[in-house]
Amino acid sequence: MLQVQFIRQNKELVLERLALKHFKEPGLVEEVIALDDQRRKLTLEYDETQAKVNAASKEIGKLMASGDKAAAEARKEDVARFKQALGPIDESLRSTEKLLQDTLVKLPNLPGQNVPAGKTPEENVEVRGGGSKPSLYEGAVPHWDLAKQYDLIDFELGNKITGSGFPVYKNRGARLQRALISYFLDYNTANGYTEVLPPYMVNEASAYGTGQLPDKEGQMYHVTEDNFYLIPTAEVPVTNIYRDEILKESALPVKMTAYTPCFRREAGSYGKDVRGLNRLHQFEKVELVQLVRPDQSYAVLEEMVSHVEALIKSLGLPYRILNLCGGDMSFTSAQTYDFEVYSAAQDKWLEVSSVSNFESYQTNRMKIRYKDEAGKNQLLHSLNGSSLALPRIMACLLENNQTKEGILLPEVLHRYFGSDRISNG
Repeated sequence: MLQVQFIRQNKELVLERLALKHFKEPGLVEEVIALDDQRRKLTLEYDETQAKVNAASKEIGKLMASGDKAAAEARKEDVARFKQALGPIDESLRSTEKLLQDTLVKLPNLPGQNVPAGKTPEENVEVRGGGSKPSLYEGAVPHWDLAKQYDLIDFELGNKITGSGFPVYKNRGARLQRALISYFLDYNTANGYTEVLPPYMVNEASAYGTGQLPDKEGQMYHVTEDNFYLIPTAEVPVTNIYRDEILKESALPVKMTAYTPCFRREAGSYGKDVRGLNRLHQFEKVELVQLVRPDQSYAVLEEMVSHVEALIKSLGLPYRILNLCGGDMSFTSAQTYDFEVYSAAQDKWLEVSSVSNFESYQTNRMKIRYKDEAGKNQLLHSLNGSSLALPRIMACLLENNQTKEGILLPEVLHRYFGSDRISNG
């Protein structure tokens, strides 16, 4: 959530950056300022009236002590009148503060200075890439056929148990999934991240804190009886670990990694792009979260991008890194890099990770702060990234490494999987 004071002091900048994000309701900026003006006016009126109550109350004591009971009674009537006036002022103030808050959360985060202009995915800027696209043998097939051929994943069984988008991993498919999760977590913890295992459901306050509410409410599964939400990513529970906390500067940066299943309704998704593992309602992901000092967040963003890049390189997959343009960024992000891996049998690039800096947008909602050298409380910056999302990584590993003798696995997975290949022999 943007800070009101920043909006007031930088209105033109805010409008300029919102335009880069192609935000459709720039008039909300003026609404925020007008509501804040009203809030300030009511606060002043309340404080002045309360001061009158306090002054009159003190005067009553002096009048009683001097024996002027008539004057004291008159001042008591003044106090009663002032107190009666406080009620409506307080009610208007609370109503205005709520409306201000409800309007503020409708404003997205502002794009950072390094975000390119553009509105569509085609206008994202490729930063760099690596690896070589494999040349598959004649007769190579996409991963959904490989999953059936080697009895790795049963999409029909998942449909029977739950519905489409809920696959059942079997035998070596389940083992490969577990191998990837273990490797990703070990890789992250070896690089200084603390592993946590959070709940898979969160309350409304947690979903609000990271910005899923009210922006992405329709994309989450909602347990209505308890008002819980199934998590769309580990980012939500992990970042909320520090909600309403004030950290010591010596504890920074906070670096966390977590494996969780993720649940997304993906409303409106259909067609060939959702076949197999391309788009699921339940999938597994290993996530990174960092909380850092504001002056370090963009250096940390690049550090996290390099971290994920090295992980993808270790899997031997061809990849590219995209700096998302303003119009293709999420509601809450200040800057996002997407990682895409090339799927050989489908001849297409698949997104497998997003690494984002949210600056103080989330931490302002969650009141995650640290005490600086001067002893003043300051908002931290939050960042997160996928390291990695499993379905499309598995799809690309299966497709890109298929041979007539079986599916060869990258060396880093051999000890986790227990073999160097998947074969029918």
